[in-house]
Amino acid sequence: MRVLVVGGGPTGLTLGIELARRGVGVRVVDKSTAYFDGSRGDSIQPRTLEVFDDLGVLDAVRAAGAPLAPLRVHLDGRYAGEQWMAEPREPGPGVPYPNPWVLGQSQTEGILRARLLEFGVRVELGTGLTGLEQDADGVTARFATGAADRFDYLVGADGGASLVRKAIGVDFPGTTDETFRVLVGDVSAPDLDPTVGHWFADADSPAFGTALTPLPGTGRFQFISPLGEGDDASLETMQAALDRFSAGVRLTGHGWSTVWRPNARLAGRYRSGRVFLAGDAAHVHPPTGGQGLNTGVQDAYNLGWKLAAQTALDSYEAERRPVAADVLGVSTELLDKYAGGAADAHRRGEEGFGLAITYRAPDATGPLVTGDRAPDAPLLDADGKHIRLFDLFRGPHFTRLVFGAPAPDEEHAYAVLRPGEEPGRGRYAVDAEGHAFTAYAAAPGDTVLIRPDGYLA
Repeated sequence: MRVLVVGGGPTGLTLGIELARRGVGVRVVDKSTAYFDGSRGDSIQPRTLEVFDDLGVLDAVRAAGAPLAPLRVHLDGRYAGEQWMAEPREPGPGVPYPNPWVLGQSQTEGILRARLLEFGVRVELGTGLTGLEQDADGVTARFATGAADRFDYLVGADGGASLVRKAIGVDFPGTTDETFRVLVGDVSAPDLDPTVGHWFADADSPAFGTALTPLPGTGRFQFISPLGEGDDASLETMQAALDRFSAGVRLTGHGWSTVWRPNARLAGRYRSGRVFLAGDAAHVHPPTGGQGLNTGVQDAYNLGWKLAAQTALDSYEAERRPVAADVLGVSTELLDKYAGGAADAHRRGEEGFGLAITYRAPDATGPLVTGDRAPDAPLLDADGKHIRLFDLFRGPHFTRLVFGAPAPDEEHAYAVLRPGEEPGRGRYAVDAEGHAFTAYAAAPGDTVLIRPDGYLA
């Protein structure tokens, strides 16, 4: 089987890794002639960290990035205290990565590209798609190079202006507010502590101001500020925004920058025949809440194993489109607070962490049912070594857990036992502290099957 992934951003890279590690022939193409260099989506949510754990890139992401930093608030140029966008939480048995992680998007993409290359797949730059035709047996893609190629499936991960989405005639309803403009960019500010964020505003209207949040490993900050009519994305505009608040901060240079307008859209469909949409090609979000990159990565994580197995393909849209609709609601609510000057506009709740995402049927009941996220838990393996359920799940396979009874003689099936219980034959792990039994509300003899994307089958 061969799959074409159009778009070499986080969504396309995740999908490429998911397919390549399952032995699927995959090409990842991008019309750009150079890799993106900028922070853009720099917030990695807890559920995405779990995805990266499974993909084998978490250690690199954590080494390159840093936890979310507090914001030092400056009003009329004077220090006024610190605030957290999200209060730090302690890891627990079921949630090993409870807090967002900060890493510039281009750095995240570099780590994902390196992982993809381990499977022998390289992003093909300068290879824009110009058209496609599909029939019952496959998809023919035409490229700007003049070449054409044939695939079993094609996935558009080519952004909000997706050529793939337009080619298959999928509508993209939503709104774009041209009256509200925000400047986002990467800047150097040697006068500021690079380990924390900084918020500058007037004391009379503290919710309206300019933020600089640290970009780990770069020595730069991501700069965010409302724009006036006629302002551009230049360093001079950024400096003037700070000078309005008597900040006394000197900016010495900047890299990537953009003028952003509120844009919230959701594709009418995620699939047409053998062509699928993922990431920004299927949904675009306000940047408030840091959800765009994360939702796209999780789209790819859901679609990848289904494409590789050529099974449950209709469930991709049924599961992921409602998630995007919910995330759009959260992001838009935060944007409205920001635009309205609400005091809590910069606060983030757990609703954006992705840990509560479920694919369960609307009428399903129970503490853990089909479609729920499978929790982690600490265990001991047969040699007494400390492991986790996530260690058993990691990889492209389904995992079967049998609680308090022998596991069947099949690969990736495990008996989860309390101390002193007889393992019988086959693989087993000991739940010495009872966390796995509790997390899964399991009684002796209960069996659960976990999908490759970490949800209960």
